[in-house]
Amino acid sequence: MPLWSEPSLVSPADLAACRALLRDGSRSFQAAARLLPRRVRDDAVALYAFCRVADDVIDQDAGSDGDGYARDEAALAGLYERLALAYAGTPAPTPADRALADLVARRRIPIALPAALLEGFAWDSAGRRYEDLSGLIAYAVRVAGSVGAMMALLMGARAPRVVARACELGVAMQLTNIARDVGQDARAGRLYLPLSWLRQAGIDPDAWLADPVFNDALGAVVRRLLCEADALYRRAEAGIGRLPLSCRPGISAARLLYAEIGHAVERRGYDSVSGRAVVPAGRKMQLLARGLCVATMATRPGPAQPLPEAAFLVEAVADAMRRSLARQPAPAVRSGSRLAWVIDLFARLERRDQLERAAP
Repeated sequence: MPLWSEPSLVSPADLAACRALLRDGSRSFQAAARLLPRRVRDDAVALYAFCRVADDVIDQDAGSDGDGYARDEAALAGLYERLALAYAGTPAPTPADRALADLVARRRIPIALPAALLEGFAWDSAGRRYEDLSGLIAYAVRVAGSVGAMMALLMGARAPRVVARACELGVAMQLTNIARDVGQDARAGRLYLPLSWLRQAGIDPDAWLADPVFNDALGAVVRRLLCEADALYRRAEAGIGRLPLSCRPGISAARLLYAEIGHAVERRGYDSVSGRAVVPAGRKMQLLARGLCVATMATRPGPAQPLPEAAFLVEAVADAMRRSLARQPAPAVRSGSRLAWVIDLFARLERRDQLERAAP
């Protein structure tokens, strides 16, 4: 599939509104996005805008009173309806919704991917906690792995291995965010660290959440989580090496910037309760420059299989590709032309190879 598809139909005003949301949001994402090709960057901004709007809707409607859960349910139902409208080509009258409708149509993003993101928001709304690492990864797959998979599609990368690595990069970033924000989340009544890990470290989850303080036992849990994130960053490198060359610097930079957040937590002795780790601007510039260099380096193929918790996203992309290829008409040829017959044969063989490559 070519990197660029048909031109965007979203208006300049809508795109400008989406960019404004990015300026007020993730600085790391904004810095890395500058290294992406202009078309991919604009699509990434549109995707980020919808994710940001959806997140804000949930946060604004969350409440601690008796009606809080009902408001969350109504907010989620509204987001699912907006998603359905975008896929129907009749988006809600907001810049983010119009940009999303244009984006998913051009890039052929299966609805399972943004729906998984909303499911992750629903888990947050319900106040879910996670007993083990697999449960936490299942959550991270939804709120971040889904975004990684969609970013791969924006760049024209649909091979199962590449989509799997994109999911893993998103999960690694989310685990890093969780490790950085342990104290901030706890003060908001949220706990994402695996409960079994806390108990193994001698920490009662409920008692700690009632009085969140840092100690060496908690630091060991945070360190363990960052080790899992680092392993996923290494797995993701294989996928970055198979993106279009022009896209690799931006994604390499994002990978390095988020991994550096984990290193900043490490330098604080894994204390992400007393304060929040920050990557200095000068260090960010160094990592952006490094992203330009490592993007051209060869990488090993990496594992064939995705994380078990992310397999449903990879399969959704592969299934959409198979259905798209199956709908493509065979090229018209004149039966009396031997050259035309050979061209038709090669076209059919190529289509069969594409279907086989799309299979997970």
